[in-house]
Amino acid sequence: MNKQEKLFKDVFEANSKKIYHLCFGYTNDDAAANDLLQETFLKVWQNLDKFREQSQISTWIYRIAVNTCLTYLKKEKRQNKEELTPNIIENQAEEVSEKQEQVSLLYTCIAKLEENERLIITMVMDEIPYPEIAEISGIKEGNLRVKIHRIKLKLTELYNQHEKF
Repeated sequence: MNKQEKLFKDVFEANSKKIYHLCFGYTNDDAAANDLLQETFLKVWQNLDKFREQSQISTWIYRIAVNTCLTYLKKEKRQNKEELTPNIIENQAEEVSEKQEQVSLLYTCIAKLEENERLIITMVMDEIPYPEIAEISGIKEGNLRVKIHRIKLKLTELYNQHEKF
C-alpha cells in the first residue's frame, strides 16, 4: 500500500460515519446516502493530491459531501418535476404555504452569507453537535458559539430586510 492509499484509508475511516450521517440527513434514504458517501469519497480520492491543507481535511471532505448532496437534490428535484403532470404542478403551486415561503427566504438569506458562515449554519441546522462543528471548522468551541450567535444575528438582519420588500 503506497502513501496516498494509506492516507485515503485513514481519512475514510476517520470521516465516513460523519459523512454518511450528513448524506442521510439530506436524503433520508439509506441507499442514496450510501451512494452519495461513495461519490464523495471518489471525489476525495481523485483530488487528494490537490488538497492544499489550508483547512482541516475533515472540513474539506465535509464541503465536498455538502456539494455532492446539493447536486444530487437538484437533480432529483428536476427529475421529479418532469414526472409531474401540469395539473399537479398547478395545484402544488397554489398550496405553497407561508411557512414554505419563509423557509425559502431563509435559504436565500443563508446564500448571502460568507462560505464559512454558510458551512457553520448548515451544520447547526443539520443538528451536528457543537464539538464536532468546532472540529470540522477548525474553530475553538467557545469561539464557535460566539460566531454562531453572530451568524444568527446577521441572518435575522438579512431576513428582516427581505420581509420589508
